[in-house]
Amino acid sequence: MILILLRHGKAENTSIDGDFSRALVEKGREQSRRAATLLKGAGVLPDIVLTSPLLRARQTADEFCQTAGVPGAVIQGWLACGMSPETAMTELSAFRDFKRVAIVGHEPDFSEFIEWVLGDGGGSVDVKKGAVACLEISPPSQYGTLKYLIPPKLVDEAEF
Repeated sequence: MILILLRHGKAENTSIDGDFSRALVEKGREQSRRAATLLKGAGVLPDIVLTSPLLRARQTADEFCQTAGVPGAVIQGWLACGMSPETAMTELSAFRDFKRVAIVGHEPDFSEFIEWVLGDGGGSVDVKKGAVACLEISPPSQYGTLKYLIPPKLVDEAEF
């Protein structure tokens, strides 16, 4: 399986209703659209998009799907903040029939997941807001290969 990790875009610093309700700011919406345009231009759009239930992740997924022209995202509770790598890999097993799966989520969860898949001790990966990463994995097996990690600055500056 090709697993595309899309970290949510830039969001409000705080929300009156707490962390769960922090919305994307316009820059975050634009980051989501640019990531979709980048992957579409490269011919590597996902077959399915899974997203955290938190507002900023759902909004990122919505902008991404709309721009990419792919079906809307499926909300998955296990993608909420605090996702463990082991849980993620177990849950991803249910999606093995898809060639490309995208997940929209949070830090430090994504960095920890990538490090775990690569067998790294930790602290060597940092997935910034709006970044796109790609792993080749075979759930439920732990190990995989990092195909790319594109920081938001390069996503934002990509020529299409």
